[in-house]
Amino acid sequence: MTRLRFLHCSDLHLGKRFGQLDEDTRAALQLARQASLARLAEIAVAEQAGHVLIAGDLFDTETPSSRVIRQALAAMGGADGVAWWIIPGNHDSGAAEPLWAEMARHKPDNVHLLMTAEPVAMAPGAVLLPAPCLHRFAGHDRTAWMDTAATADGQLRIGLAHGAVLDFDSDQNGADTIASNRAASARLDYLALGDWHGRFTLDARSQYPGTPERDRFKHPGRGSCLLVELSQPGAPPAVKEIPVGQFDWQDLALELSPTQDITAELMRVLPQDRSTWGETLVRLRARGWVRADQRITLMQQVQDHAPAFRHLDLDTSGLRVEHRAEDLDQIATTGALRAAAEALLLDSQDVAQSQDSRDVAAAALNRLYAFVRKDAE
Repeated sequence: MTRLRFLHCSDLHLGKRFGQLDEDTRAALQLARQASLARLAEIAVAEQAGHVLIAGDLFDTETPSSRVIRQALAAMGGADGVAWWIIPGNHDSGAAEPLWAEMARHKPDNVHLLMTAEPVAMAPGAVLLPAPCLHRFAGHDRTAWMDTAATADGQLRIGLAHGAVLDFDSDQNGADTIASNRAASARLDYLALGDWHGRFTLDARSQYPGTPERDRFKHPGRGSCLLVELSQPGAPPAVKEIPVGQFDWQDLALELSPTQDITAELMRVLPQDRSTWGETLVRLRARGWVRADQRITLMQQVQDHAPAFRHLDLDTSGLRVEHRAEDLDQIATTGALRAAAEALLLDSQDVAQSQDSRDVAAAALNRLYAFVRKDAE
C-alpha cells in the first residue's frame, strides 16, 4: 500500500449572498468563495494530493444558478490529476434533483458525485464510505451504516459525512447527530466531516476543516482545508491545516474606560499590519464606560478608518456613556433643549425603569449630544 494523500474540505457554500453586507463587499466575498475551488486545486497539485474530499454543502442552497454550477465544475475539471469526491450536505441536499442532475450532466470525468451510501473504490487500496444528505433532515445518523460496511482486508477505510457530532447550533435536529465514536466503531482510518464552519478536531481520526472561505465572525481568521496523509490501515493519520481563504474575519473586543486615550486604544486593537486591512472584515465590540466626548471620538475614528477595511462594523451595545453636567451645557444651558437633555439623563439613570427603557433614554441623549457637537463643528 502506497501512501494516500488527499485534501479534506467542506461547506464552500458557493452562491452565498451575504445579504447583511454592502453591495461591494457582497460581490467581493462571492467572487472569493467561487475562486476557492481553484485555490484548492492549486494546493492539491502543490502538495501531491491526488484527491479532494468535499464533505457537503458545496452550494449554499438547493437552487444555485447555472453560472455558479458550471463555473464550479470548470474549476474542478481544470485540475489535472486531481479527483474530486462530493456528497450533498443539508443546504444542497440530494432532494434537489435539478441541481444534482445538472451536476451529473455537465461534470468532467474527475468529479465524482456520491449520492448513495455504499462503499466506493477511491484509489488502489482505499475505499470511501460516503454518507450523503439525501434530505435536509434524515431523522437518523447517516453514518450508522459504516459500522457494518464490508471492505477487503488491508484496505484503508475513509468516511465522508456531513452533520453535527455535538451541539453546533446546526440546522439539523438531534436525531441526525453523528455518533462521536463513529471512526472507532466503523474502523475508519479517517472520518472527513462537514457542517461546522470553523476548524474542529473531534479526535485524531475525526475532523472538521471549516469552510475554505470564512463567512461569519463566529469563526475568526481565514478559511482553511486539511491535508491528510494515510500510510497504512490502523496507523494514525497525519493531518496538516493549510490556509485557503482570501478574507480574514476578526471579532475584536475594545475595552474602554474614561481614563483611556480612545484613539490609542482603538489603534492597539485593530490589526497592526495596515496592508492587510483591505482583505479584513472586523466586528469591533466596544465595552465598558466612556464620557460623551470620548464616544464621539470613537465614532469618528471608526468612521475615518472604515473605508480602508473590506468591512468595519462597530457594536456599541455593551458601551455605557457617563454624562457630566458640562455635557448637558454643550447641548444647551437653558430652554426646552436643556430640559429635554436633563429628562433623558434622569431616565437613563432611573433604576425604577427597565434596562431597555434606560438604554433607549441613554441612546437618545447620546444622539442629541452628537447632533449638537456636529452642528458646533
